Amino acid sequence: MNSIIKYFTILLIILPIACKNKDTSISLIQEEDLDFQMIASYKEGMQELEDGNVILAAKKFNEAELLYPQSLWAPRSSLMAAYAYYSKLYYDDAIRELERFLKTYPNHIRKDYAHYLLGMSYYDQILSEKKDLGPIKEAKKNFELVIKNYPNTDFALDSKFKLELIEEMLAAKEMYLAKYYIQREKWIPAINRYKNVIENYETSIYVEEALHRLVEIYFRIGLIDESKKYASLLGYNYQSGEWYEHSYRVFNKNYKKISKSNKIKNKKSTLEKIKSLLK
Repeated sequence: MNSIIKYFTILLIILPIACKNKDTSISLIQEEDLDFQMIASYKEGMQELEDGNVILAAKKFNEAELLYPQSLWAPRSSLMAAYAYYSKLYYDDAIRELERFLKTYPNHIRKDYAHYLLGMSYYDQILSEKKDLGPIKEAKKNFELVIKNYPNTDFALDSKFKLELIEEMLAAKEMYLAKYYIQREKWIPAINRYKNVIENYETSIYVEEALHRLVEIYFRIGLIDESKKYASLLGYNYQSGEWYEHSYRVFNKNYKKISKSNKIKNKKSTLEKIKSLLK
């Protein structure tokens, strides 16, 4: 499990118990007192969580919150219920709890943790570029919020890393959709998808291939000048890349990959050949 989540969850566990350990002399006569009942429910929730019974744990945390909603224990109980669900991959339940927490306790000191855990609850549902964009966008929104509002926290540091991965996922999604359109010979939608990768995910690993695919499509539909434009752009930024070599083949069907021995004999580089071809 994410070490950051575990660390701050431990704080949620320790802090309220440490505060209440001062009242060690609660008698049996006070068992009906709401404060005592709340503490009991919270501790029962912790025990259920430790035993792996997350549904019962969350129920006990919710019970603790409802017993004394004005206390410091209430928001902590709400967060623990969310964490209980998240820890066993009940993401939808965790999301519901976290959204309720943010609505009920809008000024709570642990909003950073709530938004981060909310982002993680969406992030961990992302399986591949073929899946729906919903979880990716929601994860992105919450990580961006953490970075903006809590820039000096460990949550922000990890959120930045997660955002980089999300950008790659979104670019991969665009590439997947573009190929879908190509298979159906829907050239304009495919072009728009590849351009979106180039313009909005410029640090992505998919930019090089997207440029080459534009070279291919424009050449195929007869827009040779546009094809050459993107080939030049590809050569300028990725002159030694594999996709640049593929783009050369688009304009020269007889091209064969130059072997290492031929490269030594031939003083004119592949780059120079392509540049002359595109003039």
